[in-house]
Amino acid sequence: MPEIDVNNEPCSEGVAIVIFGVTGDLARRKLMPALYENAKFNRLPQPFYILGFARRPWSHDKLRSVLREGVMEYGRVQPIDEDILNSLLERAYYVESTFQDTAGYEQLNQALKDLGVQNILFYLSTPPGMYSTIVENLGKSELDSCPSGWRRIVVEKPFGRDLESAKSLDKELHSVFDEAQIYRMDHYLGKETVQNILAFRFGNGIFEPLWNRKYIDHIQITMAETDGVGTRAGYYDKAGVVRDVFQNHLLQLLTLTAMEAPAVFNAKAVRDEKVKVLVSISEITGDAALRNTFRAQYVSGTLDGKRVASYRDEPDVAPASTTETYMAARLFVNNWRWAGVPFYLRSGKRLPNRVTEIAIQFTQIPLALFGQQNLASEAPNVLVIRIQPNEGITLFLGAKVPGGSMHIEPVEMRFSYAEAFGDAPPEAYERLLLDCLTGDATLFTRSDEVEEAWRLTQGIIEAWETQKLQNLPVYEAGTQGPHGADDFLQRDNRYWRKI
Repeated sequence: MPEIDVNNEPCSEGVAIVIFGVTGDLARRKLMPALYENAKFNRLPQPFYILGFARRPWSHDKLRSVLREGVMEYGRVQPIDEDILNSLLERAYYVESTFQDTAGYEQLNQALKDLGVQNILFYLSTPPGMYSTIVENLGKSELDSCPSGWRRIVVEKPFGRDLESAKSLDKELHSVFDEAQIYRMDHYLGKETVQNILAFRFGNGIFEPLWNRKYIDHIQITMAETDGVGTRAGYYDKAGVVRDVFQNHLLQLLTLTAMEAPAVFNAKAVRDEKVKVLVSISEITGDAALRNTFRAQYVSGTLDGKRVASYRDEPDVAPASTTETYMAARLFVNNWRWAGVPFYLRSGKRLPNRVTEIAIQFTQIPLALFGQQNLASEAPNVLVIRIQPNEGITLFLGAKVPGGSMHIEPVEMRFSYAEAFGDAPPEAYERLLLDCLTGDATLFTRSDEVEEAWRLTQGIIEAWETQKLQNLPVYEAGTQGPHGADDFLQRDNRYWRKI
C-alpha cells in the first residue's frame, strides 16, 4: 500500500471526503468535476482532502492522474483552471484495500489522524452489495465517530431492491450511524429545475391558488431516455424501470409537485411534507395495481438514423427476459388538495428524445360559448416544467389565430434557465456534495420516505409477478412508446404529451 506523506501539524478544522470505490466511473465523471467546480468558487472548507479507497493497485499519483482526466473531460465549464485543479489534487491520497479487509480501514484511520482531519464525509460509490460490508467495517474501526468533529455517510441509490431489503439496509446503516448522519443520494433532487419547483410554487402568488383539484385536470410526469441498458444490463435486467426510476426519481418529482408548503424551509419540514404525500397515495396492489399500471419492452428499431438491437438481444440480458423497459402508472393523492386528480407517471428507454418534465394540465372552460364547440378544446392550458434538457418552464395558452373565424391555437410563454441566467445550470452533484459538507439534508431522502416509496412500489412488483407473463407488450425503439400506453390513458379520455 502506498505511504501517505503528510504535514503532521494538527488541524482541527480539516475536512476529508473518503470515496469508497474511487476507481469507478462515478468518481471520475461526477464527483471529481463537482468538487472542482466547488473549489473554483471557494465553496469547499479548508483544508480539504480527498481519500480514495479501492482494491486496484494504484498509487497516489495514479489516483490524481485519473481524477485530473475526469475533470478535463467532464468539467462543466471549460477551459479548466489548472492552478485550482492542482491545488485540489495535491491533497488527494489513495488507500489500496478490498472493502472486506479490516487492515485497509486501519490504514485509512491512521491516514486521517496523520492529516489532522476531524470532519469526514464517507461516500459509498460502490455496488449496493458492498454497502453493508463497508458500514460494518467503519463501525468496527471506530471511523464512524469523533469527539471533536462530524462524520456523515452518503449512500447512492438504489436503497434496496424491495421493501424488505430497504428496511434491512436501513437497520444496518442505523447500527453504526444516526439518521442525521445518513445522506441518501438521489441526484435528481440536486437539479436546479427540480429545486425550482418549490421556488415556482411557493415563491409566486399567481399559481399557488390554482394548484388544486378545482383547477387542475391531471398531471403527467415523464422521464424518457434514448439510451438502452448499455453496460448496466446485469443490474437493469433484475431491476427494470419500476426499481430503477419509478421508486425514486418519479415518486420524488410527484412529491415535490403535490406537497403542501412547509412551515419553514428546512430539512425536517420539507421532508415531512413529502412523506405526507406518499402516505396519502392509494396503495396499489393486486388487481388495482394491474389496472393502474402498464409495462412494455423495446424491440429493435431506428433511433437517430441507426438501427438498434432489441432489449432481449442486448449483452448480458436473459434471452427470455420479461423485464420492463417502459412503464406507466396512474396514482391518486387522497387529500383535500388532490382528491380525484390523476397523476400519470411514465418512463422508458429507447424513446425518441431524452426528456424529463412535469406537465400540469388545467381544467377546460366549463361550457361551449354560444352553442358552438368548445373553442379551446385543442389548446388546453398546460404548464410544463422541463427538468432536462433545456431546463425551463413553459406555459401554453390559447390565442386567436389571425383571420375572420374565432379559431384558437396554443401559444407559448417560455422561461429558459440558460437565457435568463446566462449559463448552463450547475450539475446536481455540485449542489448535493456541498450540502453534505455543510450538513443540509433538505435534498436527501429520509428513511421513512424510502419505506413509503417502497410500500407503493412493492405492491406493483408483486402484482406483476403474479401474472407470470412469458412476453410483455412491445414497442419499437425510436417510437413514442407502446400503443397499449396510449390506450391506458385514452380510457380516461386523456392523451400523453408527445415526447
